[in-house]
Amino acid sequence: MGGEAKAIILTDGKAGHENQSKAFARALGLDFVLVPVKFKSRFAKAMSYFLDRMGVLTVRLLDGVCHLTTQPPNHLTTQPPNHLTIIGTGSGTFYAAKALAKKLGAKCGVVLYPRGYDLASFDCILAPTFDNPAKRANVVEIPANLVANDAAFYENGVAAFRERYFGATDNLVGVIVGGPNKCSTMSAEWTKARLDEIFAANAGAQLCVTTSRRTPPEVEALVDSYPWAYKLIYSKDHFNPIPAFVQLAKRLYVTAESTGMLSEACTFGTAEVVALDNLKPGPHKFRRFVENLRRGGYVDGSRKVDLSAEFARARALMGL
Repeated sequence: MGGEAKAIILTDGKAGHENQSKAFARALGLDFVLVPVKFKSRFAKAMSYFLDRMGVLTVRLLDGVCHLTTQPPNHLTTQPPNHLTIIGTGSGTFYAAKALAKKLGAKCGVVLYPRGYDLASFDCILAPTFDNPAKRANVVEIPANLVANDAAFYENGVAAFRERYFGATDNLVGVIVGGPNKCSTMSAEWTKARLDEIFAANAGAQLCVTTSRRTPPEVEALVDSYPWAYKLIYSKDHFNPIPAFVQLAKRLYVTAESTGMLSEACTFGTAEVVALDNLKPGPHKFRRFVENLRRGGYVDGSRKVDLSAEFARARALMGL
């Protein structure tokens, strides 16, 4: 990436968080370096909320960033403070990002909603709508998770898929099966009912499926028993066909708890996206996420997320 401005991405080691930070940096037009960070203890994390409310920002609570205050990564050492940005995603990075930014005189931008911390001391917050963020000048609402993938990622994904699947793709329908979490369930009975509906509604299509590392064994066995044009059973094969599904499918079915996959499906490609509702009752954030996407026409429709206006606002907030 070009340009003089640079970014330090603080990562908690979670791929989903790290990828959103990368997407944010790329949207800002910034080269970046990844720096692992963590609180020294659970007590240190608890203290970060108290100290933040008192206006005290210190890197002493953290492992992984103290050296950056005296020895920034080599390719950042020549950057003036106003050309340096600190980025973090997730609760393990929020306090670290603002503490390091203050120490270095840099800008601070975070992804997801830093609930419990002082919002005013972040330069920019990219907050999902489902978190019901406060209406503030430095809070930029986004309808879906950020996705770090680019055109080359999808081109490579399609090419790899075509090495495994030799059928037609002009009428491809993709099914992405996740797994249960605290706000969702997944049983063989529920899955069978959904698959029967999908096959009935898409007669004549090339039906393709992938399960995930979270898919229960009994659900994988059921999925495996259907007559797919292509199937990826994760417990047997870790190849990732999702980039090809996103690019090639005319319709994509995604289990509703899979927020990352729904975000990707609603951002790239041209497919109509259908959320398979395996969510537990109640007004939890997974339900809000899907309903917000449905109201926007991204779910049960083929409208794609366009964050160009939100990124322009973020760049202005970050002084870029």
